[in-house]
Amino acid sequence: MTASVTTIVIAGGGTAGWMAAAALGGFLETGYRIRLIESDEIGTVGVGEATIPQIRLFNQALGLDEDAFLRATGGTFKLGIAFDGWREPGHSYMHAFGDVGRDVGLIAFQHYWLRARRLGLAKPLDAYCLNEVAARAGRMHRGGPLTAATIPAMPYAFHFDAGLYAAYLRRFAVNRGVERTEGRIAGVERDSLTGDVAALTLDSGERVAGDLFLDCTGFRGLLIEGALATGYEDWRHWLPCDRAIAVPSANVGAPLPYTRAIAREAGWQWRIPLQHRTGNGHVYCSAFTSDEAAADTLLATIEGEAQGDPRQLRFVTGRRKRAWSHNVVAMGLASGFLEPLESTSIHLIQSAIARLIKLLPALPVAPALRDEYNRQTGVEIERIRDFLILHYWANGRDEPFWQACRAMDLPDTLRAKIALWQEAGTIVREQEELFTEDGWLQVLAGQGVAARAHHPLADQIDDGDLGEYMETLELLYRREAGAMPTHAAFIDRHCKAR
Repeated sequence: MTASVTTIVIAGGGTAGWMAAAALGGFLETGYRIRLIESDEIGTVGVGEATIPQIRLFNQALGLDEDAFLRATGGTFKLGIAFDGWREPGHSYMHAFGDVGRDVGLIAFQHYWLRARRLGLAKPLDAYCLNEVAARAGRMHRGGPLTAATIPAMPYAFHFDAGLYAAYLRRFAVNRGVERTEGRIAGVERDSLTGDVAALTLDSGERVAGDLFLDCTGFRGLLIEGALATGYEDWRHWLPCDRAIAVPSANVGAPLPYTRAIAREAGWQWRIPLQHRTGNGHVYCSAFTSDEAAADTLLATIEGEAQGDPRQLRFVTGRRKRAWSHNVVAMGLASGFLEPLESTSIHLIQSAIARLIKLLPALPVAPALRDEYNRQTGVEIERIRDFLILHYWANGRDEPFWQACRAMDLPDTLRAKIALWQEAGTIVREQEELFTEDGWLQVLAGQGVAARAHHPLADQIDDGDLGEYMETLELLYRREAGAMPTHAAFIDRHCKAR
């Protein structure tokens, strides 16, 4: 008797499609057939070049060699994101990866820092985060500490060429049995009884049948919206930027080990250093500036010569009302879009893949599994949404766009989190939130949202001991960063692209 085989069809390539194909091809060894359909005639968005540390878990799970992957993608290391001009012109703070300070007993570090700042015994928050100290100094290290055993390993992520990453994963996936079909999807065939997608028809006339379909067709959502009409939640009243212009440029100087997000008149500009070029983009709100002015701003502020003409993208921030409908799971841009302010686009693909594998159904799809997938997806993206909104709301700029952002009506979930911080210096992370307490702390403090109080147990430390504690932490991190090689030297030694 022949065992049944479940066919999973991935519609679309790009980063989302090939990440899904690599994971499914690598983890589902028997009983599954993985097919991916893409057309070389259809371009991909491919501007997401910055990641967060969770991408390392994905690469490690696939067994990818980190240095080989970085060489193949022109990658550099990322220790955090610098936000320039968000609090006010000329000011810069960083949302850096890793811990900020050290907790004492049951009390979080920020309470001791808040008290020490009021007493004049502490420096700004950036002095107590190893990642930021190293990033600002242009240093990089991985592995155990160099100067003191009590210092934790420094977390990091990557900047890389998203197109080269997709090509790298494509080779990986095909070598593990994923079947790639070249062709443009011309139609979606649905089962007349269940409403499930039964097959995709290609412009060549070929029919590709499947049991489960992953929609990785980008903004258009060919299956999840075009065929199933799932619906979309529009979040532009909270995240009003609706366009972006992207252009690469030649490198100028050594690459920094962090992303830059630079506030502009009606949005912000990214600057992402790769080994072979710099990624640049201007995310903006079309209600407050024109396309021409936005392009002029970008081209006037990039470092190095532009490599090609600027490319415009139009988008609506928000999400599908159901990421999983019938037997279709939307991933990547097909599932929704949160602008790249905190480099979460690739992570949302990664988490969608992990969630699908954990809840992978027997057929037919059990509604309870589908509902749980949608619940988890909704919680995750809504908490990320709130984190992004905070950056816009807590600004100190004078332009009309930024004034409108300060006046926006916040989601209740974000309003509650801000109130906890303002009233008690407290930050609570819910179980399924992506960003840690330290991430929220850096943005709240970095953009000048003041806390009126701290935990009373932080008052039990003597003033002199508190000042010594703060000074010791600062010196530890400065000494550790000083022992690290430069970012450029680290790349040259380990993963220089040839």
